[in-house]
Amino acid sequence: MAQKRSSRSARSTRPPHGSRERSDRRGANAPAPTPLAAPKGVLEPGLYVIATPIGNLGDITFRAVETLKAVDALASEDTRVSAKLLSHLGIDKPHPTFSCHEHNEARTVGRIRSLIDEGRAVGLVSDAGLPGISDPGYRVISTLLDEGVKVEVLPGPNAATMALVASGLPTSSFTFLGFASRKSGKRKKMLEAEREAEHTLIIYESPHRIGALLADALEVLGDRQAVVALELTKMFERYHRGPLSQLVEEFAEDKPKGEITVLIEGVRRKSKHDEDDD
Repeated sequence: MAQKRSSRSARSTRPPHGSRERSDRRGANAPAPTPLAAPKGVLEPGLYVIATPIGNLGDITFRAVETLKAVDALASEDTRVSAKLLSHLGIDKPHPTFSCHEHNEARTVGRIRSLIDEGRAVGLVSDAGLPGISDPGYRVISTLLDEGVKVEVLPGPNAATMALVASGLPTSSFTFLGFASRKSGKRKKMLEAEREAEHTLIIYESPHRIGALLADALEVLGDRQAVVALELTKMFERYHRGPLSQLVEEFAEDKPKGEITVLIEGVRRKSKHDEDDD
């Protein structure tokens, strides 16, 4: 009995007839990876962090276009998005072009460092805006700076500062809080930490949670002036301005598209002039 089981087990692990030959043929016919070209030598070896448009492609800077042409490799949050931008600009896709997003950023930094050590200039782009600002890029930039590698940042479009200037709220000081938590308890805790602050608050939010964020802000901060900025730099760009109570009603059922920028006025302090008037 034992011998029969052993024999049956041996037969079951034997590859089907011809499978090795088919595997060998597939390996022989597989295209060889494209070898890397020599560095262009236009830019110094290092990382080039490039801001890209947040909507209107006309907002790309001349410097960004020239740098995208000159880099030897490109790390992109989504290679499909960057391919569309490069095609619009008439720029050949650098080789290699590879993904660098929130789930693989810690691993990708090693590949970027190797390319730089080989004398290459590597570009870093996110889907929109400046990498590292609520987008992948922080870990790569921080690690390379710690290792003494050249990092150059090219400024460009940014939803937070654009919305702030267009909001009509005070711009002398502000706090950028990035994306709010998905959970109401954590959102309220974040807002409570800013309850007594005098600066304007800037928060990114998704269409699915904008109503909940505004309701939490009204509960924690009171009925302050606020602005909801939508579709920035696009055809249907618009701003909803008013007290939080009004905005809560407006967005109770409304589910706009795209990422949203919310701005909330800080605490108003009485000036010495106001106190004298009192």
